Amino acid sequence: MSYDRSQPYPTYPWQPPEPPPEPAPRPPRHRSPIGHHSDLRVLRGAYRRQRRIATFTALGYFTLFLVLSACAPAFMAGGGTEGLPTGLLLALLQLPVTWLAIALYEHTARRSVDPLAERIRKQSEVDARRGAVAR
Repeated sequence: MSYDRSQPYPTYPWQPPEPPPEPAPRPPRHRSPIGHHSDLRVLRGAYRRQRRIATFTALGYFTLFLVLSACAPAFMAGGGTEGLPTGLLLALLQLPVTWLAIALYEHTARRSVDPLAERIRKQSEVDARRGAVAR
């Protein structure tokens, strides 16, 4: 006659039942190392948006200037203020537009990219202190 060996039977009724086996210890729950974290993806996206804003500001104005020069030469040669042609005035505006692109670049860096980079930098310092290996 056989019986189920998964259910132990006490040999002597006065013996206390065996305690259940200890569960396997779990590894401590830490954040994954910084190389595997989604913050880097978010930082790359913010940096990409920052570059696009600045690039489209400067190149957009320059492209508009070129299109007007090619398609509307009469407008560009027309009189502006004090005898300056409109094309020359628009060309002189290229410098302030470039400064505007630089200001937008710095503004978006301070607003979106720098805080993300600082958070990732702090987290990587914590991971380094824990001994995590960044890959």
